[in-house]
Amino acid sequence: MIRTLLVDDHQLVRSGIRRILEDVEDIDVVGEAGSGEEALQLARQNRPDVVLMDVNMPGIGGLEATRKLLRVHPGVRIIALTIYMDEPYPSRLLEAGAMGYLTKGCDVEEIIRAIRQVNHGQRYIGADIARQMALSGVMGRNGNCFEKLSRREMQVMLMITQGHKLQEISDTLCLSPKTVSTYRYRLYEKLGVENDVELTHMAIRHGLIDQLQ
Repeated sequence: MIRTLLVDDHQLVRSGIRRILEDVEDIDVVGEAGSGEEALQLARQNRPDVVLMDVNMPGIGGLEATRKLLRVHPGVRIIALTIYMDEPYPSRLLEAGAMGYLTKGCDVEEIIRAIRQVNHGQRYIGADIARQMALSGVMGRNGNCFEKLSRREMQVMLMITQGHKLQEISDTLCLSPKTVSTYRYRLYEKLGVENDVELTHMAIRHGLIDQLQ
């Protein structure tokens, strides 16, 4: 069971996310916090595995709360869930130690997928966020090599480089396996790579996924 803490200064947002997650059998919401300070207190009491963290809140805010929470509980996985998709928010949260970054416009399945993935120690960045970061050039010094990718291509690319199989990508994104394969070879062509290994190394260089163990 993935023990999850919700942190957002809007109770309606927390209640909505809680209702969504209550129906997921491997996720248990162990608390709700309306501020960074309250999140630190509840984390000490409830020992969550994953924290969904809003960015803009009264008091210390999500960025500082992330830093402080990781100093006290270095094993906790934090996902920023916010309305902000433009820089410098994503890069600052990830540099502070967040394992994931989603916007509140993402769908339910993506929130669930992100919680499960970061709980296993893998970074999760929403496709729109990843593309925005690549375009802004903050992921590396090799240029904006992801500039040509559409949102769907970015989704497929992230799942491939995170080790998901063809059928799994197909099921998750509601695409046929043939369509996923078409996206894969389109990615190879646009990014100038020849296989999944080269694609993965490129994603690592640009900070889209963590260095493979």
